[in-house]
Amino acid sequence: MSSRPSQYPPERRTNGTDNGNPSRPRAGTTGHTGHTPRPSEGDPRRARSPSRAYSTHAHKRTASSNHRPASRGLDERRTERVTVTTKEKLMSRTRTPERRSKESAPQEKWRSKETAKSRQQPEVRRRESRPEPPPTSWDPIATLVPHSSAPLALRVSYPPLASEAPLSQQPIPLHELSLEAQEAAIIEDLLFVFMGFEGQYVRYSYSYNPTDERDRLTGPTFKLLPGLDPSLQDLTMSMLKMATHYSALETFVDVQSREEFGTVNHALCAAIRKYLQDYLVMVAQLETQFLTNDTFTLHLLNIHTLPTGQMLFQLYSLAHELLKRNALLDDESSEDSDPDDIENILENLKRGGDLVPGNMTGKKVCKGGVVIGLVTKRLETMSGDPAARSLLTSLLRDASRPYMNMLNEWLHHGEIRDPHSEFLIKEQKSIKRDRLEQDYTDDYWERRYTIREPDIPPQLQGVKDKVLLAGKYLNVVRECGGVDVSKVAQDVPKSFDDPRFLDNVNNAYAYANESLMKLLLTTHALPTRLRSLKHYFFLDPSDYFTYFLELSASEMRKPVKSVNVVKLQSLLDLVLRQPGSIVSLDPFKEDVHVEMNEVSLIKMLQRVVNITGIEQGESLQPLSSQPIENDKNAVGFTSLQLDYTVPFPVSLVISRKTVWRYQALFRYLLSLRYLESQLSTTWQTHNSAIVWCHRSSVRSLEIWKRRVWTLRARMIVFVQQLLYFCTLEVIEPNWQSLMSRLKAKDGSLDGSGKPDRTVDELMQDHVDFLDTCLKGCMLTNGKLIRIHSKLMQTCTVFAAYTNWLSRELEKSDPDLIGPIKPPNMSDEQWRRFQAVKSQKSESGSNSVLLDEETRISNLFEIIKKWETNFSRHLQILLDALNHYAATETVVLLSLCARLATANQGTEYAGLRTEEDSAA
Repeated sequence: MSSRPSQYPPERRTNGTDNGNPSRPRAGTTGHTGHTPRPSEGDPRRARSPSRAYSTHAHKRTASSNHRPASRGLDERRTERVTVTTKEKLMSRTRTPERRSKESAPQEKWRSKETAKSRQQPEVRRRESRPEPPPTSWDPIATLVPHSSAPLALRVSYPPLASEAPLSQQPIPLHELSLEAQEAAIIEDLLFVFMGFEGQYVRYSYSYNPTDERDRLTGPTFKLLPGLDPSLQDLTMSMLKMATHYSALETFVDVQSREEFGTVNHALCAAIRKYLQDYLVMVAQLETQFLTNDTFTLHLLNIHTLPTGQMLFQLYSLAHELLKRNALLDDESSEDSDPDDIENILENLKRGGDLVPGNMTGKKVCKGGVVIGLVTKRLETMSGDPAARSLLTSLLRDASRPYMNMLNEWLHHGEIRDPHSEFLIKEQKSIKRDRLEQDYTDDYWERRYTIREPDIPPQLQGVKDKVLLAGKYLNVVRECGGVDVSKVAQDVPKSFDDPRFLDNVNNAYAYANESLMKLLLTTHALPTRLRSLKHYFFLDPSDYFTYFLELSASEMRKPVKSVNVVKLQSLLDLVLRQPGSIVSLDPFKEDVHVEMNEVSLIKMLQRVVNITGIEQGESLQPLSSQPIENDKNAVGFTSLQLDYTVPFPVSLVISRKTVWRYQALFRYLLSLRYLESQLSTTWQTHNSAIVWCHRSSVRSLEIWKRRVWTLRARMIVFVQQLLYFCTLEVIEPNWQSLMSRLKAKDGSLDGSGKPDRTVDELMQDHVDFLDTCLKGCMLTNGKLIRIHSKLMQTCTVFAAYTNWLSRELEKSDPDLIGPIKPPNMSDEQWRRFQAVKSQKSESGSNSVLLDEETRISNLFEIIKKWETNFSRHLQILLDALNHYAATETVVLLSLCARLATANQGTEYAGLRTEEDSAA
């Protein structure tokens, strides 16, 4: 006995009327089109005998292949309709045999005597062999199930299985019915089965459990009770697949409509639900045909359901793929995890949410662009089937509407309204723009908005970068008040198949790019700010900075921990406001600040190069997460560093990452300028001090002094050529190239007024300019940094020991030791020399007297060590520059040619061996 019919009273299921005849149900009666099972309410004594009811069809229903004669009268047709209606009353089997025999007596006049005798004998045997149970032996009750996050999901409990019904309510075996009665019973069962319920003879397989969600999602499999004629069985089994697909789709719609599956799945389920409603309308129409059409057979039923069966098969196949991607049909595994889940859970906890959102934690949810991608892929696969193509196109159009709303909101307003994390752009709300002033990784621009690569719809695969940049640009403009968020975008495409779809993306991208470019270049004067950075960090011009170094020389010579930064800042402000200087007209001079970096430039660059691997071609990334050992000998000159405050949104271009590059170049240029000034002071000493100007009578001393002058001149050539190369051959050409590209973006070259490149390209151009300058200045190669460090140290030590060499020279020259004036020295020179000598003798103690030859020998040993050290490292540098000029940066060739002059005539001139280079 079917569980579905047993729960509806006969009075409820036959309450339809047809032209005033209460015995003819209307199309779509409650028993066939309703979805909610109800407990039994009917009077069990009013049901007719199943055997007699189906026996009345012996002369009215023929087999599917043979039609009935059309010569019957009107009364006979009406009687047949009344008899068909009584089949619905077979669902309640609790009436007594006596009552059933009385009620079936009026129908015997339409039946032949032979048929009556043959049908009465088994009825008598059944009454004798099977006693009737009490009327209240089986009373199923419908209950409400708990709410789910799907608002329209079915909440009525599932009816009990027909196999659990009492024996008294089981139907008549099929083999006891005639062929016509079998066909009528099967058609009626199929009308129930098409709506997902069991019939009297068509029931769920034993392996199907309606309370298990996985079984319901797969769809029930049906079995026929034995005894059905083979001619009817094949047609019945072919139509049961449609019932399986419908039941599975109903559960799929309930499951996929839950909140955690996102709005795209919700829209897809709403579209599928419309098709299922049309399907139920078709079932109601088939029921009307069954009740009113005398020629309606199982074969006609099959023909009518073929197109709908194909539609449900396509929907079922699509739903099956989605369920597989959601792991709802397989056992759950830890492999199918969403990489965004951890970030989403952490973000949810920060906002005070629950640890487990929904019941999908740890499982990859197929939503958003993945769903659109599956529908698109299936549409491409089934493009040869017109019906399937039309169906899938409609589903894709409906499912993509919420996604297109999010896309248009992002493209035209720069906002993301994505509560279910299904859009292709992912937003990290924890990253604020305030971190641009302190974070070297520029998280706000690079990580706040990123693309979910696995979730990109195929339609956006080719324009994903434009979609990302358009929203990012508008987001910046919106935060600066340049976009009206309340304004709704008009006349935008609502689906991917709209011919204006790509134009919408391209136009939004162009508008966003133009808006942000105008904001940066015009409103916030980016070119002027870049020129300001060049003045301060590249010392161009350097008149103000030379004046600053002169004023702060006494403070800068102190150890770095003793330097008064406040005093240096006030001196810098005084210099920057000095009338007549170019920087006095700079509108951004208030943004420059003085600070001290106790870490030496060489150590800082070596750490960055060693960690990030610049030599392998990777990008330069300043790292400040781990402390570096401070330089104990650092003074103000070696630790001076400028900082620059940049407001938003210019800070996107001049970010902390780029400011670090400016600082590295500034410290390098400052070290060269400072060393040049030290060697210039040494030159002044050599040309003004008596001990150096006096021509000694000892020839070896004159030779030694010339060697010192030569070494000093070589060092000055090295420093000045290096400074000239870095400023005029590396920084200046690249600066001019950057400004020309900036003007091209501004439209000032072609007069169009529209930028031809993007803000991201502008940002990348700026970073590339700084990286090229760092590479051209040899600050991104570990080997060149080490060699350069040794040369700079040699020059610094030589300049610092100038006064000591002067004293040693004075002690070694016999002309200057005695009280007698040398013949080649004027009286004025002798008086000045004696005055200086007397001051030294009063302030310092007399050293141990050594003979003249020993002192001169010591002086030659000292100068030979310096010459060897400088010449050897300079030649190693030249060899390395030649190598990198041939393999990486060709601009280094000009530097090699200039520096080679500083090493000519020495024993180290020319290419060196590998052993020397390695040393």
